[in-house]
Amino acid sequence: MTPQQRRSRPWRPAVVAATVVVTAALAAGPGFAEGPGAVRAADPPAPRPATASSTPAATPSPAVTPTPSPTPSPTGPGTGTPAKSGPPFGAYLDYGARGVARIAELSQWLGGADLRVGHTYLPGDRWTNIEGAHGFLDVWADWRAEKDDRMLVLNVPMLERNEAGVSDSGVRTLLRQGAAGAFDHHFKTLARRLVELKAPDTVIVLGWEMNGITYTSRCGPDPEAWKKYWNRIVTTMRSVPGQKFRFDFAPTRGRDAIPWTQCYPGDDTVDILGMDSYDQPSGLTFDQQVKEPYGLQEHVDFAASHGKPISYPEWGLFRNGDNAEYMRRMLAWMDEHHPLYNTLTDYCPHGVWQCRQNPKASEVYRSVLSGRTAEPAPATPEPSKSATAEPTRPAPSPVEVRPTECAPVELGGWVEHWLGGKLCLRFDWWSRDR
Repeated sequence: MTPQQRRSRPWRPAVVAATVVVTAALAAGPGFAEGPGAVRAADPPAPRPATASSTPAATPSPAVTPTPSPTPSPTGPGTGTPAKSGPPFGAYLDYGARGVARIAELSQWLGGADLRVGHTYLPGDRWTNIEGAHGFLDVWADWRAEKDDRMLVLNVPMLERNEAGVSDSGVRTLLRQGAAGAFDHHFKTLARRLVELKAPDTVIVLGWEMNGITYTSRCGPDPEAWKKYWNRIVTTMRSVPGQKFRFDFAPTRGRDAIPWTQCYPGDDTVDILGMDSYDQPSGLTFDQQVKEPYGLQEHVDFAASHGKPISYPEWGLFRNGDNAEYMRRMLAWMDEHHPLYNTLTDYCPHGVWQCRQNPKASEVYRSVLSGRTAEPAPATPEPSKSATAEPTRPAPSPVEVRPTECAPVELGGWVEHWLGGKLCLRFDWWSRDR
């Protein structure tokens, strides 16, 4: 993938519950609360790296009102049609407490499907958040502990100011400092907190999409230092008593700024071979996504040659819009290749439940996954050819709930730091067509 084809990820908002006055409520839209990689309200927002082809992404829609649907009749695996069981799956629904609540709502919308995977991100603005600030991880750890077969997936930045547009020379310096042990204590603190919260088997997606240019945690400026730093982080976190972490190496699909194989740190410190695979660039068919250099097939083959299971921590629609064919083929691909887990990125423009602009793909996703239960993933998947999907039966599209009109309340940086975001006064005495 050329640099002109890279994507710019939309803002991931979070919502924090609080009560101020009768007419006060938290805002559900961007600008009123923070997402992964964001700076705190007291600081100016960091600019996002832009590329020649980057286009503004739609803001996330709030949670929908779920409507249960009948469980479709199962068919054979890998066909793109509904089946009784399949690889463990979930979705990224919000990085905070609301994300946990929406897991049950999405399950209901999918006819009681078994969503075993919860996915969230540590904010990468400052080291104190990368350490897992008190109060942030608790609700996710509680969700994980409710059932033995659940999986918590946590994206962890390798460096602070992760989306601050740090220069290549600056990244190179930081990677070399990390490789020398300058930041070990932050990751030991995170490991201890996860163990204390009884989430010692968390899947750690460390330094995700390292082959791109978006994040400070990227590999390109110094691949050798990046690999040494990765190995040091993993060794540090594994040294904490009681831990059972699994570390997921998850590049973005395609070549991007550097071939992701040049960033692979070695079998001893990688447990899972992940890949973030969105429907992009414009005009690229699913077959091309499979066959391109460093694409879906090479990912499967590379993992098999190293004896590692695969995963898809991020996937969804993007440059090609409401692409039902991509949705059919990607779901069939995962049914065929049995990743350890997959989590759809479910906000606009990528998603199908919280995003009303993709009704055709939403029908496919719901039809295939309604009523599905999870099956164990094989320890060592075998490489094989991509699946050929058949059309699925249409299903009702989700109903989107629009955000409430409100105005932000400035409470000061210290208060907003502890609340986790800004508050917003809601004015309900008028309505208008948005």
